[in-house]
Amino acid sequence: MTTQLDDSDNFDHSALIQLLKTRFEKHKNRHAGHDWAKVQARLEANPDKLKSLAQMEATGGEPDVVGLDEQSGEFIFFDCAAESPKGRRSLCYDREALDSRKEHKPVSSAIDMAAAMGIELLSEDEYRYLQQFGPFDCKTSSWLATPGDIRALDGAIFGDYRYGRVFIYHNGVQSYYAVRGFRASLRV
Repeated sequence: MTTQLDDSDNFDHSALIQLLKTRFEKHKNRHAGHDWAKVQARLEANPDKLKSLAQMEATGGEPDVVGLDEQSGEFIFFDCAAESPKGRRSLCYDREALDSRKEHKPVSSAIDMAAAMGIELLSEDEYRYLQQFGPFDCKTSSWLATPGDIRALDGAIFGDYRYGRVFIYHNGVQSYYAVRGFRASLRV
């Protein structure tokens, strides 16, 4: 599979589906009661979503099913890598933060990269939900979708797992660190 976001049309669909199936079967606790055949049927019917999953995989996210939206029938995928995805680290929060940096700019922002991939940053509630299958981010941290009132004050939130519990913190949106990336969700 490719690791470049702009070349994601050239991935092997069947290999990705097999990889996702293997992960699905290995981590049944994340999606108890759900049937792989139904997941696969939705994947095959949504090639754009499959492309987004390929990008999540290529950047180290290890996407897996963590739920089902009963109203829409969509399966919910989250990044389930033990640490924040390697290919999505060292990013400030959003485009405005990136543009405001005068020097030492990161290559992109979490919001821009997520949009380019067709995925969304996890919310604080989704991050806490993910941690029931974890722990995740014991050595890294992940930017989270930030409420507008916090963002209006030039802040953003991120989370990690330390000392046996989930912590949600804040930082300036221009900040970026080698161990901070972002986790995302995708509905298929």
